[in-house]
Amino acid sequence: MSRHKHNFYLGIDCGGTYLKAGLYNERGQEYSIERIALKTLTPQLGYAERDLSELWNALISIINHLLRNTGICGQQIKGIGISAQGKGLFLLDKDDKPLGNGILSSDRRATEIVRQWQQQGMREKLYPHTRQTLWTGHPVSLLRWLKENQPERYNRIGAVMMAHDYLRWCLTGEKSCEESNISESNLYNMNTGDYDPALSSLLNISEIDGVLSRIVGSAEIGGEVTPPAAELTGLVAGTPVVGGLFDVASSAVCAGLQDEYTLNAVMGTWSVTSGIADQLRTHEPYPYIYGRYVNAGHYIVHEASPTSSGNLEWLTALWGKMSFEEINAAVNHLPKASSEVLFLPFLYGSNAGLEMTAGFYGLQSSHDRSHLLQAVYEGVIFSHMTHLKRMLERFTQTQTIRVMGGPAHSKVWMQMFADVSNLPVELPQVEETGCLGAALAALVGTGIYKDFTEAQKNLGYTIYTIEPDQNSHSAYLNKINKYQLIIESLRDFHSQCESLNTFREERI
Repeated sequence: MSRHKHNFYLGIDCGGTYLKAGLYNERGQEYSIERIALKTLTPQLGYAERDLSELWNALISIINHLLRNTGICGQQIKGIGISAQGKGLFLLDKDDKPLGNGILSSDRRATEIVRQWQQQGMREKLYPHTRQTLWTGHPVSLLRWLKENQPERYNRIGAVMMAHDYLRWCLTGEKSCEESNISESNLYNMNTGDYDPALSSLLNISEIDGVLSRIVGSAEIGGEVTPPAAELTGLVAGTPVVGGLFDVASSAVCAGLQDEYTLNAVMGTWSVTSGIADQLRTHEPYPYIYGRYVNAGHYIVHEASPTSSGNLEWLTALWGKMSFEEINAAVNHLPKASSEVLFLPFLYGSNAGLEMTAGFYGLQSSHDRSHLLQAVYEGVIFSHMTHLKRMLERFTQTQTIRVMGGPAHSKVWMQMFADVSNLPVELPQVEETGCLGAALAALVGTGIYKDFTEAQKNLGYTIYTIEPDQNSHSAYLNKINKYQLIIESLRDFHSQCESLNTFREERI
């Protein structure tokens, strides 16, 4: 018997590194969180995959642990929501069985396809309809790659999904695609709010039109926990499972975004800057990415690239265990922007061109580990500024930026963000935005709140503010200009390399 009398809502977050599950009360207050590390499989260079059976088993395990460790029984869980990283490709075959591994958004196998599409002007053809760029981890890029490289697997596709759609199917047996995520797939027409066969035809993947799952809203009930899933997880059959959220939308909800005065920056594997708009615009200064937001009639507008704190994790992993406190102390020990060392944070992709890779420049024998750590901190912020500057051209009334993600726990890193951007940085004290956003979707979907705006008003968390330092801002301006010069020089380098390769092929 449960030792608790209250009802709870289960929020699940399927990220790039961890699967998390949290219990929340009717006010969105966190009761308990469980985490399980997830494996990213790299069978070949540039691949990023996830074993779907292992992912389902991880969800079974984490829900069991959460219920057992809290003493809460399945009958007390009144709704379930799932948040997950966007893009990627999770497939079922025509017998409703997992079709190979899930492919994550950081996968780069389709790089050459995207390059060819860019040369053909495909982005310009798609953008007025989809409001998307082209990326190697988009479902359409991966589907086209499968068609060209694994036609047998491609012909066996029975359902196209993304990560949280797959987990919702595991719980409910219902196939559907959640709107905040599928709207950014290049299969969805932002003007009509539905799939568009003209898009798949343009991309030469029309065969998948008949296997696209129905679209569900973030708070729309997408199914109920089945008896087999209930027996495995400890949940109760019939518990409603809502559509859930793209993790970028989940972060924006938890950051309290409702108007055009505040932007949200997410710093994790991906560097993302988001704002909320009530209309699609034409003739904008940049082709911004739009997605359907959780409230009717609203869109989430964002810029993103996988150029954030994953770079720091890679570097520290090479050195062995090093605490975040030690890293911050090492960076804080150095004068701001004083080192000549520059770092390009492009280990997992780039916002400066498909051909760009990561690297340090300016190293001398006098530099030590602290200089490299400082350069990584700076490089991540400099790269993020590429997105932020573009967003500030769109959201001209921005007064502050709210930051979420691991780096937000570092006052050193956040002071650097404030100093470089010259904007106040607000830090909402929300530990797990994916789980909380998913739980809020369940609260709205089961009628506790009429919409997400009402749910946001009941979140009583603290917000810390870091003000920019003008002297430091001037110093960082000099260094970020050098960062941009390095990028421009490398673009010329890659262009000349391409010319050399073309010349060599012609000679042969």
